[in-house]
Amino acid sequence: MPYHYLEEVGTADIAFEATGRDLPELFNDAADATMNVMIENLKAIEPLETRRIELSNDKIDMLLFDFLQELIYFKDAERLLLRVRDARIDEKAEKYFLKTEAAGEILDPARHRQRADVKAVTLHGFSVERENGGWKARVLLDI
Repeated sequence: MPYHYLEEVGTADIAFEATGRDLPELFNDAADATMNVMIENLKAIEPLETRRIELSNDKIDMLLFDFLQELIYFKDAERLLLRVRDARIDEKAEKYFLKTEAAGEILDPARHRQRADVKAVTLHGFSVERENGGWKARVLLDI
């Protein structure tokens, strides 16, 4: 499994670690882990609507932070559950750029078994680092 949940955090938070062989895989896995906190059955999300996400940041960890916040925004503002496809991350002039397309559908309580309502990504303990030739992120979500 490319991510696992951490038990040693408070009751109003859920933490996970995600891994990837490269940055795009890490971002995809972290997005799935975030969405999986919200709903139990990720495969029930049908790709009926798409959203293009383009972000940039000077730091790779803050780019992931912004990206996960964007997914939470779509859930809150449009009730849209999204899964990420083909994230592309480029580095130019000491800045990181993310371009991806996310596909999903409006939350349907009859089909999407809800778990928790994620309110935000927190900076407490948040990290992105190289590990064993790949990447690892540690994320704490406020629920």
